[in-house]
Amino acid sequence: MSYLIYNSQTVPTGLRKLFYLNWGLIVLICAVACVGFVMLYALAGGSAHPWMKPQVERFAAGFILMVGIAMVPIWLWRNLSVMAYLVSLCLLIGVEITGFSGGGAQRWIDLGFMQLQPSELMKISLIMLLAAYYDWLPSRKTSHPLWVAVPLVFIAMPVALVLVQPDLGTSLLLLIGGAAMMFLAGVHWAYFTTAAVAGVGTVTAVLQSRDTPWQLLKDYQYRRIDIFLDPTADPLGSGYNITQAKIALGSGGWSGKGFMQGTQTRLNFLPEKHTDFIFTAVAEQFGFVGTASLLLMYALIIIFCMVSAMANRDRYASLLTLGVAMAFFLYFAINMAMVMGLVPVVGVPLPLVSYGGTAMLVLMMAFGLVQSAHVHQPR
Repeated sequence: MSYLIYNSQTVPTGLRKLFYLNWGLIVLICAVACVGFVMLYALAGGSAHPWMKPQVERFAAGFILMVGIAMVPIWLWRNLSVMAYLVSLCLLIGVEITGFSGGGAQRWIDLGFMQLQPSELMKISLIMLLAAYYDWLPSRKTSHPLWVAVPLVFIAMPVALVLVQPDLGTSLLLLIGGAAMMFLAGVHWAYFTTAAVAGVGTVTAVLQSRDTPWQLLKDYQYRRIDIFLDPTADPLGSGYNITQAKIALGSGGWSGKGFMQGTQTRLNFLPEKHTDFIFTAVAEQFGFVGTASLLLMYALIIIFCMVSAMANRDRYASLLTLGVAMAFFLYFAINMAMVMGLVPVVGVPLPLVSYGGTAMLVLMMAFGLVQSAHVHQPR
């Protein structure tokens, strides 16, 4: 049972909770979001439409949602962890039944007022469930094979559902995020060594299965691997995105070409410039100084989360905060590596900067949970 249930008098109540919010983290989140607003304004040629205005509205809604979640005691979120996971799992199943397709993948549910991507919800729901599981499980059982198998099932079910959409990028994020939670909970390193060996075997099997009746990936996913290894093989086709992204990254130089002066973005050479490849627009307009500044703000967000987690004496709250920090890190690390050609293009947005609805709201909900853990920690 969580420490906070028995010691509710040690945490703030009512409006006093607002003073206990992690305001440094809030300032950083708002600063990064403002970078996104500025870039979306620039990419639209100096207009709030069609991207900046909706993004500001979503961030405002997400900010209110974050504060609202922060006001709820962390033990209540712990008790709702299983329900959150089951709802997200049902929504993933619903995508397979009634979801609609876009860009060759079936990933969304149309709610009328917005298009919901359940795989984004699952990212935070899985973290909540694993944090609750390891809070409940005695430490001496953490590395027992039986109790290691349980979270593996929790991770495998959504990964399988997301993989068939198909959405390789999100499935990898779920897999890595789940493994990170197990590592943070104290699972023995031997399991991760075994998983690494199995991963090498899986990659080998995936590559060997190409053009066979039991092919494990879609053709376009294999093309992504080919282009990752040699973008010049098809510079006007599958390699166009990454080639143009590298040109934009390199052309920015030390201080960039200036606000709204990027030729690759302004002349529409760069596809998906407002979503997955927005980091290249930052690099082209503001150069190394701009991208390093953005990376520094991301790093500070991670540090604020880690400091809050280490200061928290509640195991669930600490694991949840670290899990959110890890998920946030994976978001921006994979996106930046993707546009620089260090990893294959997998369609991962740049957090708080890329244009998007579900990703923005879910990320703000996740930070709301971090704030709840910070506000309601025993003092």
